[in-house]
Amino acid sequence: MDALFNVPTPANEPVQTYAPGSPERESLQKKLSELAGTPLDLDMNISGEWRRGTGAEIKVVQPHKHSHVLGVAREATDSEVADAVASAKAARRDWQRTSFADRAAIFLRAAELISGPYRDVLNGATMLGQSKTAAQAEIDSACELIDFLRFNVAFAEDIYRKQPQSSPGVWNRTDHRPLDGFVLAITPFNFTAIAGNLPTAPAIMGNTVVWKPSPTQQFASHFIMRVLSEAGLPPGVINMVTGYGESVSNVALRDPDLAGIHFTGSTKTFQHLWRSVGDNISGYNAYPRIVGETGGKDFIIAHPSADPQQLAVAMVRGSYEYQGQKCSALSRTYMPASLWNKGLRDIVLGMTEEISYGDVTDFSNFGGAVIDDRAFAKHTALFDRIQNDPKAAVIAGGSADDSEGYFVQPTLIEATDPTHELFTDEYFGPIHAVYVYDDEDFETVVKQAGDIAPYALTGALFANDRKAIAWASEELRYSAGNYYINDKPTGAVVNQQPFGGSKGSGTNDKAGSWQNLVRWVSPRSIKENFVPPTDWRYPHQG
Repeated sequence: MDALFNVPTPANEPVQTYAPGSPERESLQKKLSELAGTPLDLDMNISGEWRRGTGAEIKVVQPHKHSHVLGVAREATDSEVADAVASAKAARRDWQRTSFADRAAIFLRAAELISGPYRDVLNGATMLGQSKTAAQAEIDSACELIDFLRFNVAFAEDIYRKQPQSSPGVWNRTDHRPLDGFVLAITPFNFTAIAGNLPTAPAIMGNTVVWKPSPTQQFASHFIMRVLSEAGLPPGVINMVTGYGESVSNVALRDPDLAGIHFTGSTKTFQHLWRSVGDNISGYNAYPRIVGETGGKDFIIAHPSADPQQLAVAMVRGSYEYQGQKCSALSRTYMPASLWNKGLRDIVLGMTEEISYGDVTDFSNFGGAVIDDRAFAKHTALFDRIQNDPKAAVIAGGSADDSEGYFVQPTLIEATDPTHELFTDEYFGPIHAVYVYDDEDFETVVKQAGDIAPYALTGALFANDRKAIAWASEELRYSAGNYYINDKPTGAVVNQQPFGGSKGSGTNDKAGSWQNLVRWVSPRSIKENFVPPTDWRYPHQG
């Protein structure tokens, strides 16, 4: 076909509410019962075929009801990861030569499948497997994942259309080639949308991928792979292996054709990956691209001019939605005494104490459980450490119960030392520390808060004083990759607030924008001269 195609103009997927009596609520509740009914074999998918792993069994459970097994995955062995790598390599040439229109059509169809028949499936799987409420699952596994697929196709088209200028008699062109090898995608437990985006973004740009989801997110990832297969993704373009990743390190990270790593997860793991690439750098055929987003110690700084009610809602939603298990979740707030001591403390405390965590299939609950026993132990260890700490007073929550699910109460802590670990260390749970400062110390607090943590992911300023907003926004310019004014520091939307941070939070390649997609191409400059010179001498020689 001789035509230059325009991809459909994307728009953000509308968010369904699941209000009582709504048809989407009834449909989702029915799907939840189906998904929880029979445990699945959560197999690998290599070369387009489902394969039962041979490694140790991994039970995937409901975090809010950990006796209920959703399915069984198996630890990938070295040979199975090697097969996935070989499959990605074998599929590479055909996929690179597939036209952009044909590649785009696959991912646009996947978006339509998620928007339609798979919406309840992915939302239900995310609720059960990751203990998200219906609202949190909808904005994640439905809307954000759909947005990633649709907008990434449009971003790719924009990248391909960017071409250089040409002088008279010359045609200059840029060939946006896929990378030299395969991409390794390693995805986290907390967002199904991220699990879908990290392997598909490089694939949209013509790369083949080895994908390892988090075991605690494997239930929803199983269905993402089914969606991609149904959408027509050719065998071997994305190969999904299961488990904790030791074999991925043993095999994929040492393969000479490793071309890139797309990662979201812990800082420790990301540093291990980067270190491994460095250790193996002389053995690669090219320099691998490393794109990663890790953690955060996300903040709100309140100015005395802030609106108390708006600030209170942002504090509660920002810190306790999805049990604080967002890398953008609020975990530290800096509060002027004039607001905190004149009613705001009681408002925030009252809201926090009203929050109910429980079984997410009960739609009246605000949240569910933390993801697993390791997260639970980390939070309870903190509670033990600060029990008799004179610098930290728990004023709400501070307890946990894992008898049925991994439940940690929404916890609010007043701390008198802004250098305390509560303001520097990431806990990834529903734990929120407040430091109360004298109003006249606002500028000192902003400077201290901006640099105290090793991260720079998200942060927010609440103020109605425009001079204070302008000054603090400049002072905090390098303290957060996503910065909010009079809004909570969570809830980034694809193509509206591209997401990512710097310092210890990652490479800031902005998922949800062209800036991420451009990392997965290796440009080639082409010059065609229509009137080549015929005399070797230059005019000045005459």
